Amino acid sequence: MKIDTIKTLGQLKKSEYESKSIKDELRDNLIRKIKNNENVFKGVWGYENSVIPELERAILSRHNINLLGLRGQAKTRLARLMVNLLDEYIPVVEGSEIHDDPTNPLSRYAIELIKEKGAKTPISWLHRNDRFYEKLATPDVTVADLIGDVDPIKAANLKLSYADDRVIHFGMIPRANRCIFVINELPDLQARIQVSLFNILQEGDIQIRGFKLRLPLDLQFIFTANPEDYTNRGSIVTPLKDRIGSQILTHYPEDIAIAKQITKQEAKLDARQSDLVNVPELAMDLLEQISFEARNSEYVDAKSGVSARMSITAFENLLSTAERRILKSGEGSTNIRLSDFMGVVPAITGKIELVYEGEQEGAGFVAETLVDEAIKTLFPTLFPKINKLERKDAETPYDELISWFFDQEGFELFDEDSDKVHQQKLDSIAPLNQLLKEHLPDLSKNDSYFVKELALWGLVAHKKLSKYRFTNGVRFKDLYGSYISDL
Repeated sequence: MKIDTIKTLGQLKKSEYESKSIKDELRDNLIRKIKNNENVFKGVWGYENSVIPELERAILSRHNINLLGLRGQAKTRLARLMVNLLDEYIPVVEGSEIHDDPTNPLSRYAIELIKEKGAKTPISWLHRNDRFYEKLATPDVTVADLIGDVDPIKAANLKLSYADDRVIHFGMIPRANRCIFVINELPDLQARIQVSLFNILQEGDIQIRGFKLRLPLDLQFIFTANPEDYTNRGSIVTPLKDRIGSQILTHYPEDIAIAKQITKQEAKLDARQSDLVNVPELAMDLLEQISFEARNSEYVDAKSGVSARMSITAFENLLSTAERRILKSGEGSTNIRLSDFMGVVPAITGKIELVYEGEQEGAGFVAETLVDEAIKTLFPTLFPKINKLERKDAETPYDELISWFFDQEGFELFDEDSDKVHQQKLDSIAPLNQLLKEHLPDLSKNDSYFVKELALWGLVAHKKLSKYRFTNGVRFKDLYGSYISDL
């Protein structure tokens, strides 16, 4: 349809335009995209066989939708992507506050304008990007904000009585007529405000200050909610929940591969960081494993969840830690080191909610514990598993490496060491080189240094070596030799 040539109601009718409700619009466009194997929800990973099919079924059923899930589970992103299922343009009566359909006007303004001008009634075209309205539920939200109220200034300017419905100032919901309207964190909305949504959801009409005003609004409602809020700050009142067609449960990524895709997509990186810092794939695995460990940690409140934003901000911090080292040393590039993960601690502490035991230990301790647990989980995927129940005199693949540290006063790696110095230090541990040669012979040279560090940290996590963190580096020692030498 050539919208540039359609400027009046008469021209619209001649174009054989067919008006449809927004729910039918979403449904018809979804049907077409499914038949053409088009991906509607691009950039959302891990929901292909769970959330997205349920969301598509809800759209096909013309339901209002509640997305229920913990923080950082792409609830708002899913809602925003539904705009792609709308027609590119729809006609509206020009000047209408509530996007009146020219062929089916609702407001008094549009009805009277069409009655006065008939086929010459001017129309304008509304793009789908302008058909998305979003409101965060906060304690200060009022019925007037959402539905509307009498406007005394309008009454005075137009010299109208308060009994005249032209003095009404429409709220956000009527102004979102023929649009997608999202209310984020629905349980935070006071119960009395939730009650004001009953009629809109079921009958499509609104009630303002006693006016007998029936506006069968055409809306697609999407709500988001966090299960934690049901007990902490409020709840969804039962009659409102009853009027929401489909409630869809979201979830966190189920494996490391999907989590890495999300982090790489969402991280806001300077191009210079990506060019200067080499990130081994194993470092990305470790970064994501930290989030997986946090979701199962006894120190972290599971009901609160661990947002995917934790991995994203941690990744940004990780690259910035390495970039800072380049800036200070003047080198042209660098590789991510395991010690750089100490730079992600602020990203972790700001994203997790601790239970009582975690508060007692402290956020910093918990963050470092999560890093250690992630290393401990990845260690057996690279090297032979360490058996906790093995006999003390049993031979292990790590005996030579542990013995090497027994003969040292301490092995130190400094955060600000140049790559050359850092690599020379790790290469000086002959048993460590032999360990990699035996178990990871195909490892690239750049990645090998990260794996060497991970081997040392892994032995510390399994209590085979000791590690001491000081201001600008870390020292590795054997676990018991230092005690014996002191006797």
